[in-house]
Amino acid sequence: MFCGLKNIEKKYGRLTFRIVVFVLLAVFVLASFLFSLRSGSLKLDFSEIINALLEPQSVNYRIIWLIRLPRNLAAALVGTSLALAGAILQGIMRNPLASPGIIGVSSGAGLAAVIVMLLAPQYYYLLVPAAFLGAVGASLLIFALAWDRGLNPLRLILSGVAVSSIFGAFISALMIFYSDRLHGVVEFMVGGLNARSWKHVNILWPYATGGIIASLFMSRSLNILVLGDDAAIGLGLRVERTRIIFIAISSLLAAAAVSVAGLLGFVGLVAPHMMRMIIGSDHRLLFPASALFGAGLLMSCDTVGRIVMDPVQLPVGIIMAILGAPFFLYLLRTKMRNATKS
Repeated sequence: MFCGLKNIEKKYGRLTFRIVVFVLLAVFVLASFLFSLRSGSLKLDFSEIINALLEPQSVNYRIIWLIRLPRNLAAALVGTSLALAGAILQGIMRNPLASPGIIGVSSGAGLAAVIVMLLAPQYYYLLVPAAFLGAVGASLLIFALAWDRGLNPLRLILSGVAVSSIFGAFISALMIFYSDRLHGVVEFMVGGLNARSWKHVNILWPYATGGIIASLFMSRSLNILVLGDDAAIGLGLRVERTRIIFIAISSLLAAAAVSVAGLLGFVGLVAPHMMRMIIGSDHRLLFPASALFGAGLLMSCDTVGRIVMDPVQLPVGIIMAILGAPFFLYLLRTKMRNATKS
């Protein structure tokens, strides 16, 4: 597929190539959405779906409108948020291995979310703000631990793994102390979208939309930031302020996703890296491409989790781990080989 797209770029030019890529991504998202609406324990064709939406009293209407549609929208928003958060972190850290899950940002958001779920469930509406504070705190802690006259990519990854382990230990301790309140927390730890409803979509979309708009608006600044601090300062960019803004945006996106889907890994690693391989490192294009691919990828994986062992539903976090872990090992191996050559 990559070779075919590159042939289009060589033959028809860069503009045509980019248009083709975004058309294919839009088709992928739409196909994933429609396939998910059709699939499940009760399989429906498109005519049945249309008829169901026209008959509000039917069983099929309740299946489509109250179960599958909000779950699909939640998956799309979560996939978009995690993909953009990963693209931002990879940019500001200049490290293709960075992602909210691997670098520890999601663990900070997860710890804050678990505290709300177990200790103050009556304040469920504060889940996203609490997760945001946890994600920001984790990001600042990782940067502080990794800073030594500059940011070293390997030190960032190792600091993120250490912080993630510490937060994971706190989460495990809370689960042990409050074992009588664990309903829903186990799936949260794996990452899943089972039983997600319009309530979750309503919680998610304002924060996700704000983060998406902010990231697209700031994409040009990230193009300058990745040139290096000295070059960015020479071009008039306020480096530290810009970096802090991007940390806040990525934390907001990760927190919004974690509050609905739990500690879902690898979306923020796979989506932006694959899009960078196809469309390049210009964040003005990489951000929307990653958002589309992340949405389609998570909807597709969630559908696979629903049907592969029907009637048992596998959490989408398991499917993403099966796909994402080998991809991470491939990136790690490639990066180490390149470092050895240089």
